[in-house]
Amino acid sequence: MSIIAGSIMSIQGVFNTRLSEKTGLFESNVIVQGTAFLAALIIMWIFGKGSIRAAGEVNKLYLTGGLLGTAITVTVMLGMKNLTPATAVSIILVSQLLTAGLIDFFGLFGTEKIVFGIRKLIGIIAMISGMLLFKL
Repeated sequence: MSIIAGSIMSIQGVFNTRLSEKTGLFESNVIVQGTAFLAALIIMWIFGKGSIRAAGEVNKLYLTGGLLGTAITVTVMLGMKNLTPATAVSIILVSQLLTAGLIDFFGLFGTEKIVFGIRKLIGIIAMISGMLLFKL
């Protein structure tokens, strides 16, 4: 599933960037987020088994995911506009890995703390090196 997610994210970034060239950055974001909302609503009606009311029982910070989604859409579009899609995605991947590593290391947002050994550090360095090599 993560491979599919990565592929779809790359395609979506290009689609959104092309859309923004005609409609504008924030206008395209409204279109993208609006269609995502409608799709999610329909999928929830068909397949949903949970309870939206239960959202009132979670940490209020976790309700800001939609705001983060908006920021993700805009920053991906800006990155792809100013760089090539491959360069933008490689930087995004390294940033995601570093951020996820920090979340794991510190056990943030209710996640289990993960000890980082030399292998994980070498892996991060290798990924950053690969991105820099790719960029050259």
